[in-house]
Amino acid sequence: MSGQGAAGTASGSVRLDVWIWAVRLLKTRAAATAACRGGHVKLNGQAAKASQPVRVGDEVRVRIAGFDRIVGVQQLLAKRVGAAIAVDAYDDRSPARPTAIDAAQVPRRDKGSGRPSSRERREIDRLRGRID
Repeated sequence: MSGQGAAGTASGSVRLDVWIWAVRLLKTRAAATAACRGGHVKLNGQAAKASQPVRVGDEVRVRIAGFDRIVGVQQLLAKRVGAAIAVDAYDDRSPARPTAIDAAQVPRRDKGSGRPSSRERREIDRLRGRID
């Protein structure tokens, strides 16, 4: 035996991709590794490789579906565990996601309405801050 339990490790660190997978931030370890390679994972504010060690007290930021999930490491997990145990392994510091009401306040053109007229284009530019 290597001295590792199912819920934690005897050593002081775990691979970043393994920890992300074990606490159920991403569905598969391959997805966690791909997220690290793609630059969607930061460890303590720095871009992180999949093999980087994670320690208790570190901050992990994972970009999932266009939103950042920010978690603080509270427990090291080397194997995937149930959701109830996984929640205890991190401190969720993520900002609240925008609600459907917030998204509805963004003006949008109807699909199939064709190209904007000169007047509509000027209004769009004003909304986007391109014209005074």
